[in-house]
Amino acid sequence: MLYPLAVTGVAQVAFPAKANGSEIKDGSGKVVGSELIGQRYDLPPKDGEETAAPDLKWFQPRPSNGLGGNTVNTRYKLLVSGATNRSGDNADLIAWVKDAKAAVVRDNSTPGHPVRPEDVPADAVTSSGSGLDPHISSEYAQLQVRRVAERNGLDAAKVEQLVADHTDGRIAGFIGEPRVNVLQLNIALRDLVGKELTKS
Repeated sequence: MLYPLAVTGVAQVAFPAKANGSEIKDGSGKVVGSELIGQRYDLPPKDGEETAAPDLKWFQPRPSNGLGGNTVNTRYKLLVSGATNRSGDNADLIAWVKDAKAAVVRDNSTPGHPVRPEDVPADAVTSSGSGLDPHISSEYAQLQVRRVAERNGLDAAKVEQLVADHTDGRIAGFIGEPRVNVLQLNIALRDLVGKELTKS
């Protein structure tokens, strides 16, 4: 009993932000999520709709199939973390990827700027190992810029700069790929929309 208390105490002193779940706060100081766990940006589900449609004014995360829904405590709608472990030739996985790619092309094509299927990055159509990855690739964020700009009445160049400002480089300069935390990007997007509204 003393050991967990000691570890908690040390963590609170040495790493308070991480010990408290790496919380992300909005401009008003309200906790809106964690930088470690992805979240969805969907419209309210319509009557009889099994899966809510994405709210396309926001940047969208990776698909989050995971291991399905929470069936133990049904008071909360949670995704059970974990990989589906389906092989590359699994019919269900192939169908998911094809459907996801078609949706990405459809949702992100804007007048004069169609998205080609070959331009859709892998993370736009596949979930991460945990199903809860809070990041997307810079390529997937850039692919969404024109749609987000159009839906929010913003200049695409400003939204593109927002993505650039929120792109983290490779860890230690060579590990992994550049990535964007979707929650942090969407908080910045909301702030930008608010500023643009006050100007007009």
